Amino acid sequence: MEETVTVDPVLPPAPGVERYLALDLANTAFTLPGDRFADLLGTPAAAGRWLAERDLAPPDAGLQEMCAAQLRSLREQVRALLAARVGALPAPAGALTAVNDALTRVPAASLLCWDPARGLYRAASHPLTRIVDHALAVLAADAADLLTGPDSGRLTACTSAPCDRYLLRHGRRHWCSTRCGDRARAARAYARRVRPGADRAD
Repeated sequence: MEETVTVDPVLPPAPGVERYLALDLANTAFTLPGDRFADLLGTPAAAGRWLAERDLAPPDAGLQEMCAAQLRSLREQVRALLAARVGALPAPAGALTAVNDALTRVPAASLLCWDPARGLYRAASHPLTRIVDHALAVLAADAADLLTGPDSGRLTACTSAPCDRYLLRHGRRHWCSTRCGDRARAARAYARRVRPGADRAD
């Protein structure tokens, strides 16, 4: 039976998450050895923390479950698009619709504002009630940039079972972390011992 881990298991970030928030979002749900599953957005408090740490929401936003569920839903749609891209499959229509809906929830342009002390200035319009809409729009735009930009060809899924995180491939590396690479090499070494002539590629 699969056990859900509600605390951060402290995995190192996968290559590429420092450049793409959408890749970081996709990797907030992942499978761990021993039939365990981690969800870094599993509670409203955890989702709020994740957004605040990425400057997508104030630390005291006080997210409710409905907002956390919207974030998890976008994550699943982004993961579906990443999986399609990695597998060279058509993009799922439902995922495209969800990402495009998130993209158009808030104005893309900064609005012209007036303040007696500051005078005219431009600012994004996202009052407290629209914090999550703003975060979803930013994440959706980042996903669109990742999937259509020059790095899209480097997208891959970690090849060390049971891990299902995504990363940007660098050279021959197909693992999201050293831990996963060590596990994959150990599995291949074991396979060679029990089945002589097994694949020796590293």
